[in-house]
Amino acid sequence: MKEKTIDYVLRATWMAVSKMYNEEAGKAGSTMATGFALLSIDPETGTPSTSLGPKMGMEATSLSRILKTMEDKGLILRRKNPKDGRSVLIHLTDFGREMRDYSKKVVLRFDEAVKESVSEEDLKTFIEVANTIMDLISEKKIYKEEIKLKQ
Repeated sequence: MKEKTIDYVLRATWMAVSKMYNEEAGKAGSTMATGFALLSIDPETGTPSTSLGPKMGMEATSLSRILKTMEDKGLILRRKNPKDGRSVLIHLTDFGREMRDYSKKVVLRFDEAVKESVSEEDLKTFIEVANTIMDLISEKKIYKEEIKLKQ
C-alpha cells in the first residue's frame, strides 16, 4: 500500500507522542502512564479507584500495576471512601502533587508547541476529524456487517 492510511498516520503519530512523553517522564524517574494517572486523580478530593480505569481508558489489571508502582514510589495513598466503605479513594501525596504539576507542565508545553506551529483553523479541523472518528467508532458505524474472508 503506497498511500498512508488514516490508521497508519494515527498510530505513527501517537507512537511518536508516546515516546516523547516517556522520554520526558524518564527525566523525572517516571513514565507516561504514571503521569497520565497523576493527571486523572483529583488533587483536592481524591478519585475513586473504580472510576480511574474508565477515565484513563485502561483495563483494571494494567491500572492496578500502575497504582501499585505509584504507591511504592510514594506518589499516592489509598484511603477508604467515607461515603462508601466498599470503595477506595486514591489521594495524591505531596510528592504526587509535585509530580502531577510536572506532568501538567509537560502536557501544556506540548500543546503550546503544536499551537505555535499549526494554525487555529487547522487545529480546529484536526479536532473535528478526531471527534468524527471517535463517534464513528463509539456508534459502531464502521463495521456494521462482518467482512467475509475468502477461504
